[in-house]
Amino acid sequence: MTATAEGKAAGAAAGPVRVILASQSPRRRELLDLIGMRHEVRPADIDERVLPGERPAPHAERLAREKARTIARAEPDALTIGSDTIVVVDGDILGKPSDEGDARRMLRRLSGREHVVFTAVAVAHAERVASSVEEVSVTFRPLSDEVIDAYVATGEPMDKAGAYGIQGYGATIVERIDGDFFAVMGLALGRMVRLMGELGFEYAFGPPVRRGAARGAEDAS
Repeated sequence: MTATAEGKAAGAAAGPVRVILASQSPRRRELLDLIGMRHEVRPADIDERVLPGERPAPHAERLAREKARTIARAEPDALTIGSDTIVVVDGDILGKPSDEGDARRMLRRLSGREHVVFTAVAVAHAERVASSVEEVSVTFRPLSDEVIDAYVATGEPMDKAGAYGIQGYGATIVERIDGDFFAVMGLALGRMVRLMGELGFEYAFGPPVRRGAARGAEDAS
């Protein structure tokens, strides 16, 4: 191979890649925008029900992987990011509330105590996928029924796991957080970048994401 050909091959290997977010979450979009990662949005349509006997962290990771894989199979040249966030208290998974009454029940259950947020992240390219789970402890201040009613009336809890959003009005009901704030918001950015590196993609503090050398990438099978 000539020097010119070698240069072209190296340039192709290190060239930019499209990034697709396999989620319709506006919070995840905001976080990718925050770090300057240009991306497209293609929500993955998957069954998000908990399997019999499935534990919370493996459940979140399975969903993140399925989201990323679903879009990666249709867009094999792109780098796809999947994520799933769940709130767990007393071993129970609290999903998005079904109505305002359900949101109030969740908030009463979380009031004045600690719970765990699991945010799973998966990155996929063609048939390869790498994934992991970020675990964060969150403690609420005690909440009166009046405070809960006022918060639910804002509408913010209705599309969020555990019926709260830490990046919005819900920031005022959180007393303590032990772990990655961005994971609670919906996307563990540091973990995501590390997983990208495992598949051979480099984030360099802004656009674009480029191909590099894979570091221990996991097979999707």
